[in-house]
Amino acid sequence: MYDLIIVAGGCSESTDGSKPRKAAMNTKPTALLISFLLAGALSAQDNLENKAKKAKKKRVPAAMKPVKDTPGLPRVLLIGDSISIGYTVGVRELLLGKANVHRPLTNCGPTTKGVKELDKWLGDKPWDVIHFNFGLHDLKYLGPKGQNLADPKGEGSHQQVPLADYEKHLKTMVARLEKTGARLIWRSTTPVPPGARGRVVGDSAKYNKVAAKIMKERKIAIDDMYSFCMPRLKEIIRPANVHFTPAGSKALAQQAVTAITAALKRRAKSSGR
Repeated sequence: MYDLIIVAGGCSESTDGSKPRKAAMNTKPTALLISFLLAGALSAQDNLENKAKKAKKKRVPAAMKPVKDTPGLPRVLLIGDSISIGYTVGVRELLLGKANVHRPLTNCGPTTKGVKELDKWLGDKPWDVIHFNFGLHDLKYLGPKGQNLADPKGEGSHQQVPLADYEKHLKTMVARLEKTGARLIWRSTTPVPPGARGRVVGDSAKYNKVAAKIMKERKIAIDDMYSFCMPRLKEIIRPANVHFTPAGSKALAQQAVTAITAALKRRAKSSGR
């Protein structure tokens, strides 16, 4: 008569009630197999996570996608930081069929970056209107080792671009922009709300004052987005943050389009179109 051996926990017992015997099966290969399967499962999970991260990185915001020109329409260039990125799509939608609206495929940052990269952003094609701004990245505070958005009251903290340098850089860029022959629109820097990290409430007005002086001297139109925002700031901006809500960005887009449309009309009139 044959005994049926049941393996459990390294022991075996026969169905005839005799004493348990050591299992004949060696559990070492089984443990190795389980380890191998677990390692494979973890590796597969890692691969999936890496692919998901890469896919996320590849997703390009609509504002940062290149625009193909519609022949016959005027060309408009938006230059600015993340605030302008926020209203770029809105401007394109509002000017659909009326203008080709482009922007540099980057956050244009402070004036130091603008001076270095402006020629690249302008490219080699003509522009009808250029709507531009620099400010929030100039007035923000860095730490003594370049830490971003440092406490303005912290030891060694300093503004990324002091007012005197800001003025100098703006003059340099305005001179270059004037050479394009485009209608220029300076967009004033939007407000810093209470509680926003790395910036001081009221500094936008100081930088805007310097910029306005340059623009008035050069007879450049001003889209005063700062004054547009102030009465409705709580309704359109994120709490303790310089960035705007989606509805806020739409409002800024409408404000920008009003200025751009006026500039396009003046250009068309002056060129006899």
